[in-house]
Amino acid sequence: MGTFAVLAQVTEPDNARLFWSEVVGTGVLILLGDGVVAGVLLGRSKAQNSGWIVITWAWAMGVLFGVLTSVAVGGLGHLNPAVTIGFWVTDRLPAGYDFGQVVSLIGGEFVGAFAGATLVYLSYLPHWAATEDKGLKLAVFCTGPAIRNTSANLITEIIGTAMLVFGVFGIFVATPFAGALPAGFGILVVALLVFAIGMSLGGPTGYAINPARDLGPRIMHFVLPIAGKGHSDWSYSWIPVVGPIIGGILGAWLGRAVFL
Repeated sequence: MGTFAVLAQVTEPDNARLFWSEVVGTGVLILLGDGVVAGVLLGRSKAQNSGWIVITWAWAMGVLFGVLTSVAVGGLGHLNPAVTIGFWVTDRLPAGYDFGQVVSLIGGEFVGAFAGATLVYLSYLPHWAATEDKGLKLAVFCTGPAIRNTSANLITEIIGTAMLVFGVFGIFVATPFAGALPAGFGILVVALLVFAIGMSLGGPTGYAINPARDLGPRIMHFVLPIAGKGHSDWSYSWIPVVGPIIGGILGAWLGRAVFL
């Protein structure tokens, strides 16, 4: 068995379908995920100050509905270049998939992240000017460390993403679980895994665990005419990209070694 293709019943690679399925799924993920952060952080929002559990739970639901919509379009529901790369380097993509399909998947993930971030900006349009803190506006779009320490922040992102991909291997690749789960149930389990990672490992860096989730909206923070915005913290931006890629590869290799 492959990855989420078990659910999507993919029979042959179709680059256009793969691309648009990731656009749709990742767009939903970012709309719901960055959307809850906006609700909790931005001034005069009815959800303002509702807390970390609200954020982690809504991100988990973003994963759930993002994957469901991506699979409904006929794709794999990765929504995350770290997952795509991890499955690619361990040869766990469906039969017939090569580097061309990997490019289509990752391209769709970033375009979806751009779209989702833009929709969040539009959804909270009056609240940017009502928020004085530039850092809170940036935090709607991308992650930042609680304590800025390059090596420690990188390690946190590696561990969090490795746990994610290792868990996905256990859910969708390993036997007996891969064949025993009811259709669609595995997606819910992945969402709960993301919720657990956020609650347990999210405190140090905000748990990007996804290069597209962080870099895509960060670029849109830079591009969009957000009232009173500050800098986009490019000096930190490589950590939630490099860390998840390393973690995704490590988690996939560990999953292959343990489960297969």
